[in-house]
Amino acid sequence: MPLPAPLAQFLASVHPYDSLPEAALTDLTRLCEAMTLAAGETVFAIGDNLPGLYVVTSGEVEITDEAGVQLSLLGPRNSFGERALLRGDAASRVARVTAEATLILVPAEVFFALIEAHDAAAKFFDRRRPPRATGPDLATLPVEQLMTRDPLTCTPQTPIRAAAAMMHERRISSICVSEDGLFRGIVTLRDMSGRVIAEGADPEAAVATIMTADPLSLGPKALVTDVLHLMVERGIGHVPIVDGPSLLGIVTQTDLTRAQAMSSADLVGRVAKAGSAAQIARATGDIPDLLVQLVETGNRHEVVTRLITDIADTATRRLLALAEDELGPPPVPYLWLACGSQGRQEQTGVSDQDNCMILSDAVTDADMPYFQALARYVSDGLDVCGYFYCPGDMMATNPRWCQPLRVWRDYFRGWIEKPDPEAQMLASVMFDLRPIGGDETLMEDLQLETLARAAQNSIFTAHMVSNSLKHQPPLGLLRGLATIRSGDQRNRLDLKHRGVVPVVDLGRVYALLGQLRPVNTRARLEAAIAAGVLSTSGGQDLVNAYDLIATMRLAHQTAQIKVGEAPSHYMDPSQLSDFERSHLRDAFVVVKTMQSAAGSGKGALG
Repeated sequence: MPLPAPLAQFLASVHPYDSLPEAALTDLTRLCEAMTLAAGETVFAIGDNLPGLYVVTSGEVEITDEAGVQLSLLGPRNSFGERALLRGDAASRVARVTAEATLILVPAEVFFALIEAHDAAAKFFDRRRPPRATGPDLATLPVEQLMTRDPLTCTPQTPIRAAAAMMHERRISSICVSEDGLFRGIVTLRDMSGRVIAEGADPEAAVATIMTADPLSLGPKALVTDVLHLMVERGIGHVPIVDGPSLLGIVTQTDLTRAQAMSSADLVGRVAKAGSAAQIARATGDIPDLLVQLVETGNRHEVVTRLITDIADTATRRLLALAEDELGPPPVPYLWLACGSQGRQEQTGVSDQDNCMILSDAVTDADMPYFQALARYVSDGLDVCGYFYCPGDMMATNPRWCQPLRVWRDYFRGWIEKPDPEAQMLASVMFDLRPIGGDETLMEDLQLETLARAAQNSIFTAHMVSNSLKHQPPLGLLRGLATIRSGDQRNRLDLKHRGVVPVVDLGRVYALLGQLRPVNTRARLEAAIAAGVLSTSGGQDLVNAYDLIATMRLAHQTAQIKVGEAPSHYMDPSQLSDFERSHLRDAFVVVKTMQSAAGSGKGALG
């Protein structure tokens, strides 16, 4: 029996069905079924063979795991059941109605025919292919993504000498002329030298007397290729970007050169040659632009964060070298290490510093002032470069985190033997240590010893598992997503602490259980699958979920940077399409499922 007209219209408004041709949608509604269930009724239970995919049109359906832990609460426009269908498995969850609900059932054979025939449906339901940012190469980027915004301007009446002084002060090669908000012309260094110096124009005359009026210009949607062609064909070095009579920005040959050279290798090279923290900061100041370029040219999230972290590593090593130049050679060997996102090679557009030092056991009290000065020099320099001081004081400047190797051994031994809440927190941070500069042999034995001792202590591992469950994915009533309820970030999702951090914590636990040496989260998950700590199916689901969440966070930060905002981890879910919300919700459900498996001791079976 075909769906009633109101339900057919409802289905037609839900993605991906809204992308189907009219004839295909009509056929689909004829083959689907409608059902109304009372509160308390079970749609399916663990072990049931699913008859198809369910779409909620009204009411609420709760999804729980085998322990009864709520994974999500679904409302209108949400779907469920597709994971078991795609895998050919029986249901691994319980779906129960919590408020009288009307559901549309898409029979299994209809569902498979749908994803086979229509790419939009296949991409929507196949969670093994999470969408990721893709973009054009530099030549096909719109110029609005490259142009210098708010270019230097003056009025037509400005004296030539004054305009030249403004250009000299800003160290730029052109000034735009505007009046009453209308773009009038442009003056370049070539105009200054040709018309003032060579032709003898009066420097006190109005700049309008030497400007190029109504110069060649382009709109914001023009491509970088258009700028290149215009410059080559017309022999010009400056192209104003306008919207009608209004000046939006300008693209110069310098902008193009900088963009073409903009790469992590370029920034690493500039940092490595810098002679001071201020010079390093001029290079790291370009990281937001690099982040945008890396994301919009389709690089995977783990590649982007690795390249961004490489710059922080280089900045740290350069500051260590500059510190030694100033303070002299170290009295005993030392090792500077990063933890946190830098340690895991997962830095994005928002990073503070988390670091420590391991000193040779040969260090004496008389040597400590040297290392305190070294730590202060590097930490202060990192702050200047945009890697702000850690609010929790997890830095080498804190004497607690600048100690001989024997003390570090005692630290880890104590955390493992007496895993109180502070020990769990510190162990979580310090299990992400990665050597950055100095004598790496100081770390190697410590890491192997600590992994072995921790894995053999069942009480400690149980505490670490419990600690990994403190950050829960944001699943709730709003299309399955729970936003922050109060404060400055009200109605937003925290993509860090409730997005990537739950996966980071799980990855750390898996590395501990398997005595796995990788520190990067994705590498830990892959190593855990290979070692059998994680099942192939559950592990791959978790990798895919992590990929989607991390990719969406980078895309969000990129969008913020492009409109001149500081990048953050907080995202308004109302900015997402139904497609994006559904994928994000399902990614969070996967994370919640794997947390439940880890908490019940079934992490390898997830």
